[in-house]
Amino acid sequence: MEHMTDPRRHAPATLRNRAPILAVLQRVLPAEGLLLEVASGSGEHAAWMAPQLPPRLAWQPSEADALALRGIDAHARDAGALTVRPAIRLDAASASWPLAAADAVFCCNLVHIARWAATEGLLAGAGRLLPQGGPLVLYGPFRRHGRHTAASNAAFEASLNAQDPAWRIRCVDNELVPAAARHGLALNEVVELPANNLVLVWRRGPLSAG
Repeated sequence: MEHMTDPRRHAPATLRNRAPILAVLQRVLPAEGLLLEVASGSGEHAAWMAPQLPPRLAWQPSEADALALRGIDAHARDAGALTVRPAIRLDAASASWPLAAADAVFCCNLVHIARWAATEGLLAGAGRLLPQGGPLVLYGPFRRHGRHTAASNAAFEASLNAQDPAWRIRCVDNELVPAAARHGLALNEVVELPANNLVLVWRRGPLSAG
């Protein structure tokens, strides 16, 4: 009775801020090429956003959880998202990714619910795959200058710590900026969104400043 098993997963958080996130993507992504989404989760972002992006920009979803791949594909199929490619397995923390290049990288709500190795791996992977000037777009809750942007984020971090002591809201300035610089990425833009979350746009720089 395998045909009766619905592989689709649903994440209520994908509805939060998806319109303003899409507005940033529409502004900073290239008009064509390949967008790699790391940690696609349920795949609902890909299914909803991809049809509203340029038709020559292919969206490549990915997930570390192999069981999620069929559900991601099902959401894209149901939405008629023709530019969404079949989902691939990708572990952000791995030093080896199944792609050699991408014109842009997008990652939503990963950094605070993963160990630091996943964030380092994400930044390293983007540094390897992106062309010069290519964007890495991150969305989620972040600290600024060592401080939470809202009391609700401090409470959220406490709930994260209760689940896993390695999970916490990372600091843009004290943690992410220096880590990204090690992989040739510079912070280009910070966009404040409702619910005290941020979109961070990083750009791949030259390999050497000389």
